[in-house]
Amino acid sequence: MDDKLALRARDFWTSLVLIAVSLLFLWQTSEIPFFKADAAGVDSGAWYNSAALIPYCVFAALLAISTGLLFVAIKDGGASHALRTVGAFSDRFELTRAALVAGIIAFYIAGLVPRVDFIIASALTMSALTFGFHEGSRAAMLRSFAFVAGPALYALAVHPTRDQWAKPHDDDWVSLIAFVALCIVSLVISHRQGQMSRSIKLTPLVSVLAPTILVVAMAFGFRQNVPNRTGLLFSQIEYHYYVDVLPILRGQ
Repeated sequence: MDDKLALRARDFWTSLVLIAVSLLFLWQTSEIPFFKADAAGVDSGAWYNSAALIPYCVFAALLAISTGLLFVAIKDGGASHALRTVGAFSDRFELTRAALVAGIIAFYIAGLVPRVDFIIASALTMSALTFGFHEGSRAAMLRSFAFVAGPALYALAVHPTRDQWAKPHDDDWVSLIAFVALCIVSLVISHRQGQMSRSIKLTPLVSVLAPTILVVAMAFGFRQNVPNRTGLLFSQIEYHYYVDVLPILRGQ
């Protein structure tokens, strides 16, 4: 029972951080015109061409998930347990946990998304959040943070300005290697500790499939601009879509 309350207390603090991050970026996204967009160099009022669409979807989903997590934490007594036993932000472990979650998201948004292939960046971030914070181990949290911070800092240092974001795929490769290494290390450690749950086993697959489905739907379904179209993986998907898939769909 105490373990469940401690877990819900951590969920309480984490959900508050994620809600704050979601609201901040939804507010920033609101500055992008939603019914004024540029599609293939032509000004268009179609909402599905707006550059705000993907950020709205991502951060609205994050807000919904974090709000649900908050309600569960409150319902199961996590909020009262957190405030009663540690006081607001007085526990170093919980403060560190919240700070690392916020740091991973910040590195993802500011360092990875503009410069690194969207699928790779998202897979790395999703796997880090799952592997690092599933069991609440300090070592796992720090390890996941390091695996995201390293590629993000590399991308920021090597390609700092917008005109360099579409340069060679060195930052894509660094992030991809970090993703593979994080998955291998985390799975091996989970296996040795006897914590190889089904969710942990599926983490690498889900982390790749989720952003792939999202970016393919936005790019080819809604004809939406997506982050870093020249990325290592998406550029290949886009090439084969137009060269191999689209002619088949058109009956050519």
